[in-house]
Amino acid sequence: MTMPDTPTCSLTARAPASETDAAAGFSESDLAAIAATAGDLGIDKPRAETRVVVAMSGGVDSSVTAALLAEQGYEVVGVTMQLYDHGAAIQKANTCCAGKDIHDARRVADSIGIPHYVVDYEGRFLSDVMEQFADSYVSGETPVPCVLCNQTVKFRDLLTAARDLGADALATGHYVRRVPGGQGVEMRRGANPGKDQSYFLFATTAEQLDFLRFPLGGLSKAETRALARRYNLPTADKAESQDICFVPDGDYARVVEKLRPGATKPGDIVHVDGTVLGRHEGIIHYTIGQRRGIDVGGMAERLYVVRLDPAANRVIVGPRSALGRDRFVIRDLNWLGGGAAPPAEGVRCTVKIRNSFTPAAALVRPGDSAGRAEVDLDDPVHGVAPGQACVLYDGDRVLGGGWIMRRGAA
Repeated sequence: MTMPDTPTCSLTARAPASETDAAAGFSESDLAAIAATAGDLGIDKPRAETRVVVAMSGGVDSSVTAALLAEQGYEVVGVTMQLYDHGAAIQKANTCCAGKDIHDARRVADSIGIPHYVVDYEGRFLSDVMEQFADSYVSGETPVPCVLCNQTVKFRDLLTAARDLGADALATGHYVRRVPGGQGVEMRRGANPGKDQSYFLFATTAEQLDFLRFPLGGLSKAETRALARRYNLPTADKAESQDICFVPDGDYARVVEKLRPGATKPGDIVHVDGTVLGRHEGIIHYTIGQRRGIDVGGMAERLYVVRLDPAANRVIVGPRSALGRDRFVIRDLNWLGGGAAPPAEGVRCTVKIRNSFTPAAALVRPGDSAGRAEVDLDDPVHGVAPGQACVLYDGDRVLGGGWIMRRGAA
């Protein structure tokens, strides 16, 4: 672990007025009670002898997590991941784990009096997240790199680093709850539906959950902002990151082309009835359910991307009705519902196929291959995209999830 020279920069974005206004409505006694509840990590050991590593991204959530746990008497160590070139990252805004965020995390650690380290995971992030992201797009999928980041560098590599530091737990600022259950620790949605991040954490294993803590899981964003002001943190009014950290301008295709030169190849745009309607400049510019950017004329019906065919380099389009699917298969299932896998007869649950998706009722059964599961929806849904995460819920409990496979994939 290294502690590189930190650049000097200023915050250019502030929290929305609605958040800061709401944060002003808490009394000191309110905040003390909130902090005491959130700071109970359930570790059977004196707090002064309990070392907790906090993953500090430089944002307000992880900053409050570190300050709250330090106030509650734990031995707190802050660790920040450097995920891509430190010098280049300084110029990027509205992302996480950029150069300015390392600087902000350091400022917060200094303000609350805890040690702070930077771990260089640039190579691992490139291979495990960025390159997988590019390969997924090239193969006609729609990846979720934030899940891959949590699954690899954060809850694999950073968790290992925390153990190497002699920590009793690794804490993060995620809005998700960790609840003891009859068959072990359960993951549950964050108490504030608008901030729940459980979709992005479905790949967390039961073993990892034993070591992880999420102090903010029961809080609202307004409560977090109020605590940040109570602790007088430098990040108290910092806006949330909005973009994928390595795609700060939202231009996914440009990033894919840089990582996989030659990935953009023109091909045909084909109607579901087989009619060739026009040409595209590369399937990496399209995703299932997309309506904009389908540059064909003379059609009376509104067209959507229904399927991507990377082998033939075709984009298949059709009416909205062609998007409906009531069955698909997921791979790399991470099951948190007790036992090694869903029961053979299946489990009734709700599923989310995107973070913003309204959960849909389904029956999930073990698939015909290890690590796979079949998802049968009660009613067809639109926009089922290969490469996206499908997360399974029983009420607010996360049962696990997997990655949506392309129809007919081996």
